[in-house]
Amino acid sequence: MMHLLAMDWGFVVEKMILIISIVSISLVIAMYETYAERKVAAIIQDRRGPNRAGPFGLFQPLADGLKLFMKEEIIPNTSNKMLFVLGPCLAMLTAMMTSAVIPWGDRIHFTLFGQDRYVSLQIADINIGILYIFGVVSMGVYGIMIGGWASNNKFSLLAAMRGASQVISYELPMGLSLIALLMMTGSLKMSVIMGQQLDGWYNVLYQPLGFFIFLVCAFAECNRTPFDLPEAENELNFGYHQEYSSMKLGFYLFAEYINMFISSAVMVTLFWGGYDIPFVNDTELVKNIGYNWMALLQGGTMFIKVALFIFLFMWVRWTIPRFRYDQLMNLGWKGLIPLALLNMVITAAVVLWLKK
Repeated sequence: MMHLLAMDWGFVVEKMILIISIVSISLVIAMYETYAERKVAAIIQDRRGPNRAGPFGLFQPLADGLKLFMKEEIIPNTSNKMLFVLGPCLAMLTAMMTSAVIPWGDRIHFTLFGQDRYVSLQIADINIGILYIFGVVSMGVYGIMIGGWASNNKFSLLAAMRGASQVISYELPMGLSLIALLMMTGSLKMSVIMGQQLDGWYNVLYQPLGFFIFLVCAFAECNRTPFDLPEAENELNFGYHQEYSSMKLGFYLFAEYINMFISSAVMVTLFWGGYDIPFVNDTELVKNIGYNWMALLQGGTMFIKVALFIFLFMWVRWTIPRFRYDQLMNLGWKGLIPLALLNMVITAAVVLWLKK
């Protein structure tokens, strides 16, 4: 009881507000990623895209969301009903949890009851931030596997097996590419990796091959073209969520777009300086404009960088054809893993040489 009374409730409220804000922003961004994807596809294919619902079609995501809410809930009689519901919930939950360790800005300042408070724009600055991301991302495949198996549909099961083997195959080179980065930074904390880039060059300049491997693996982890084998519509009728409708289907689709947003944020944080404003001395700027305006500028910079990666995801989808399954596996096991190992060995040699 005394422990509860001694708890800093202001800290708890701050973290709750931060969690709600980041979750809400992630959902809104995921919603409008669907609009952006259709517009990018339209530009590439020389057509207009959504243009009826609201000015320039801006209300189209709202109309699509309302349609999913209003559609009839259908659960197949032969499915495992509990797991059928659990699958999309797990996919959505793991997609949202990944954002907890990403620093979205430095901190904001306000006064409460005459006391100065500084709130970090990071939900949890834990010592094993990168391992946390890998752990949560690894759990995401259970949402795909459970949904495909519980549907009791052979096409859904085949797509789920593809998704599970694909995630396992590409997590290995992704992890190996980050080991080389960790040799240089010496820390698993996202804030430390971010802070080192504030004081020097971005990590992509030190680890260009590691970044490229991580980028390719991120496409595979998000099931995006050319690695969208679990959702190969022309082969598997719709993929692992074939039997889903209404908001259960919406959860799967939203989870994919949230994963794309969070993957972009992770790449920006690890390799492209995160919220760092290029060519600007952040320490001097914060003295002139204060913490709050600085946090706003940093958050805007972060989202601009993330938006460029999201555009890259969309551009590749409408440019490169889908791989065959054997090509997908060959690239992962025979291409990316040897490259990641080579990059790790070279990085280790350089780090040892620099320490002498």
